[in-house]
Amino acid sequence: MIIKNPQFEISCVRKEQYPTSNLPEVVLVGKSNVGKSSFINTMINRKSLARTSSQPGKTRLLNFYNMDNLFYFVDLPGYGYSKMSKQEQEKVGKFTEEYLTKRSQIVLIVFLVDIRHTPTSNDILMYDYILRSNLPFIVLANKADKIAPTKVSLYVEALKKDFGISFSTIMPFSSEKKNYSETVWKEIEKHINQ
Repeated sequence: MIIKNPQFEISCVRKEQYPTSNLPEVVLVGKSNVGKSSFINTMINRKSLARTSSQPGKTRLLNFYNMDNLFYFVDLPGYGYSKMSKQEQEKVGKFTEEYLTKRSQIVLIVFLVDIRHTPTSNDILMYDYILRSNLPFIVLANKADKIAPTKVSLYVEALKKDFGISFSTIMPFSSEKKNYSETVWKEIEKHINQ
C-alpha cells in the first residue's frame, strides 16, 4: 500500500475529542521506546510525521494519524515508563482502556515488542489484555535489524514460546530496514478492507 498524503489529525484523551469519521482504526500498542512512532514513519515512507524521541514515555495522549482518508493509525501511550508518576500512569491507563473498550472502529491491534528481549511482565499483561479484548491483532517483533538475519526466525520462535502463541500472529519488523513492511501492509489491508 502506498500512502500519499498522511496527516497527523489530533492528540486527545476523551471520546468527545476522537475523530468523528467512521474510518477503520489500526491501533499501535507497546512499551515506551519500542518504536511505535518509527513504525508509522517506516510504513508511510516519511521521516518525521510521527515524532520519535530518544526519551521514552513521550507519548502520553492518543495520537490519530489519518492515512489518505482510508484508515487511521492510532498511537497509544507506551507503558512501563518508570518516570511517570503513579497518578499520571493511572490517568493514562484510564483513557487508554476507555478507548480500547469503547471504540467500535478498531479493526486491528498492532502489538510491538522488542525482538531482542524476553517479554516484560507488562508485555505479558498487555498480551493477555489484547487476547481478552477479542479484537484482531498481530504481534510485531521490532528491531529485527539489530540481530543477524539468519537468527531472526529463532528469536521469533522464542517470543512465541514466551507469550504462549501457538498460532502465527507474530512477525519480524525493522524500522531501519524496510524489508518486512510489505508483509505487514498485507496484514493491515486485510483488516481495513473487511
